[in-house]
Amino acid sequence: MVTTMMEPQLLGWLSPLVISFVLVTSVFAFYALFVKPRRNSNKLDSTTSKIHHDRTVTSTVGSLNVSVGDTVSDVIVVGAGVAGSALAYTLGKDNRRVHVIERDLSEPDRIVGELLQPGGYLKLLELGIEDCVEEIDAQRVYGYALFKNGKRIRLAYPLEKFHTDVSGRSFHNGRFIQRMREKAASLPNVQLEQGTVVSLLEENGTIKGVRYKNKAGEDLTAFAALTIVCDGCFSNLRRSLCNPQVDVPSCFVGLVLENCNLPYANHGHVVLADPSPILMYPISSTEVRCLVDVPGQKVPSIANGEMANYLKTVVAPQMPHEVYDSFIAAVNKGNIKSMPNRSMPASPYPTPGALLMGDAFNMRHPLTGGGMTVALSDIVVLRNLLRPLRDLSDGSSLCKYLESFYTLRKPVASTINTLANALYKVFCSSKDEARNEMREACFDYLSLGGMCTSGPVSLLSGLNPRPLTLVCHFFAVAVYGVIRLLIPFPSPKRMWLGAKLISGASGIIFPIIKAEGVRQMFFPATVPAYYRAPPVKGETKCS
Repeated sequence: MVTTMMEPQLLGWLSPLVISFVLVTSVFAFYALFVKPRRNSNKLDSTTSKIHHDRTVTSTVGSLNVSVGDTVSDVIVVGAGVAGSALAYTLGKDNRRVHVIERDLSEPDRIVGELLQPGGYLKLLELGIEDCVEEIDAQRVYGYALFKNGKRIRLAYPLEKFHTDVSGRSFHNGRFIQRMREKAASLPNVQLEQGTVVSLLEENGTIKGVRYKNKAGEDLTAFAALTIVCDGCFSNLRRSLCNPQVDVPSCFVGLVLENCNLPYANHGHVVLADPSPILMYPISSTEVRCLVDVPGQKVPSIANGEMANYLKTVVAPQMPHEVYDSFIAAVNKGNIKSMPNRSMPASPYPTPGALLMGDAFNMRHPLTGGGMTVALSDIVVLRNLLRPLRDLSDGSSLCKYLESFYTLRKPVASTINTLANALYKVFCSSKDEARNEMREACFDYLSLGGMCTSGPVSLLSGLNPRPLTLVCHFFAVAVYGVIRLLIPFPSPKRMWLGAKLISGASGIIFPIIKAEGVRQMFFPATVPAYYRAPPVKGETKCS
């Protein structure tokens, strides 16, 4: 273990080493990865969910007949979760006729999607929907606290340059979504309807709308120039619009701790437990969400009591003493839920007339709470691309133009995705000694203060989502871990362990970067789609 007196000396050595190492690894990553191309509480009341505009007309969309009783919109949004509701309001505010079809308009009850990072709150401000975190007992979040083997550190968000209202927010996911739905439905040109989309309507390779069953069970069709699929992580429509490569590295087991005083008020808490992390954060003035990560796709049975026993015997002894009693009480109460944690890189098939958004399009491990930030950032990018267009009816030209969306979103989305998936692997315990050294080095690196703290936290918060900054800090942790091993006396065993640490770090981050796309992530300006201009008549078809 490196002593406190050694840390300034280490930092002096660290900067030139990190710069040199990052330059070498960046060149290696570019040539090794870039040269291989990739393929491309309660239901809303009747006044809120009513149909605001009835465009029952007889016309044609392309060559599809639109009968009396069918609705024609500018945009159909499938799903009214965080992404769908925010998107509907945003496009509706731009005077688009929007038809939202949501499977269930009652208040959702989920154990994730409850922590919005400060970067995500800034996107709420940009979209004009920041009032959706009001009147739901949302709690402000100012940073994180990390716990490991009895040690603890506090990591504050770097909010000094922002307005005092800017911070993270944590809340009940269902309450937040209901506020978003009400906001969208308040616009006269937004139609919010309960129904289940069965399939996309396609003709000659272009999506013309959707076929769905309404709340009464009637088979209906709806037509629009653009259909945006936001039906969440369990999407049954994504397969025709992307190449889904879904990974399930772990599951979350969720509990609500009541009247629990966290060690650090208004902070998220991360316990680097064995075998994997535990998260805690307030979701109301009297409730704390606790998420226990269980590696793999199977969890102990909740029904027969195996899960309660696991939580009491394996998890509880590793909890901070301040929350131990509340944790045991929550386990005894029995309201335990679980859900799989999915990650999926964005790998779209550009399709005329259709687009994917939200978790249906792109997922990352929820450890860092970055999902809503990515979705809201994507909505800002899409809104800015669509604003110059009055007419969306030329599906092929619009498709070609919207290829720029996939490039413009990449730096922000890929940084948050890569951080989440890499940090999860680093924070899990392992039988590999080098991996555990990386875990220890990460905790101690964040404890150093200065840029070693503010840099990673600015990435985590979504306030500085820059890919190169992420890579620099990731390998700075690895190099810091190697230096710790070599001081005071480098032995052959320690040198070998250091080499394994660097190799292991590369093995964590490079495959994630490759899946995200090296060129789009680090060099988006070299992608032709980056410069796409709004379509005009006579544009070529989408490839």
